[in-house]
Amino acid sequence: MTRTVETTGTRHIVWDWNGTLLDDNHAVMAGVNAVCRLYGRDEIELDYWRDVFSRPLQECYARLLGRELSPVEWAELDALYHRSYDELLHTCELGAGARDVLRSWGDAGRSQSLLSMWFHTDLVPLITKLGLVEHFSRVDGLRVDVGGGSKAEHLERHLRELDLPPSEVVLVGDVLDDAAAAGQVGTGCVLVTTGMTAPDRLLATGYPVADTLAEAAALARTPGVRLVPS
Repeated sequence: MTRTVETTGTRHIVWDWNGTLLDDNHAVMAGVNAVCRLYGRDEIELDYWRDVFSRPLQECYARLLGRELSPVEWAELDALYHRSYDELLHTCELGAGARDVLRSWGDAGRSQSLLSMWFHTDLVPLITKLGLVEHFSRVDGLRVDVGGGSKAEHLERHLRELDLPPSEVVLVGDVLDDAAAAGQVGTGCVLVTTGMTAPDRLLATGYPVADTLAEAAALARTPGVRLVPS
C-alpha cells in the first residue's frame, strides 16, 4: 500500500546530526582512513566512501576491508575510528545556514528534535556548547558503547517519547539508513547531499533530495510535496 505524507500535516522535523546539521566529512574520513591503515588497506577518498557507505556499519567495514570482523575486532575498530574523529571534532562547523534554518522553523510555531547515531554523552555537550539545545524538544544519541546498527528502532523510540504520530513528522538526514528508518516507522523524509551518501544513491530511494538545509526545510513545509516514495 502506498503511504502519502504531505506537508499539510507536518508539524515536526527530526534532524540528523553528523553530515546533516554538522559538517564533519573531513573528520569522518580521517577516522575511516585510520581504520584502513590499521588493516593495511589503501586510504580512500570521500567520493568512494559516499558510494559504498551503508549500515549496519560492521558489514560495511567488512566489505571495505575484504574480511569479516570478529566482535572484538569490531569494538577495537569502532574505538579507533572515534579516537581519530574526535581529534578533528574541534575543526567541524555547523552546516551552511543551520542556525537560521533551526530558528526559522521554530519561529513559525513548528517543533523539531535531534536524533543521532553518534554517542549521546558526546552529542549533548557539543550542542550545548554550540547553543543549539533551545531549538530541540528532545535530543537523542546512542546510549551504547559500540555503534553501527540501524536507526529505525531509535526513531520509533524517539517519536514515542515525544508522543508524536509518524504521519506528522519528517526526518531529515544524509544517508540511506535515514530513508530506511523513515520507511519502516512511517514518517516522511527529506535527504540532503551534504554528508556521507552520493546524490544518485539518495535519489534512487524515491524520497525528495535537497542540496541545502534551507531547501530541505522548504520541502518539509511546502503544501503538496510528496515526502514518501511513489
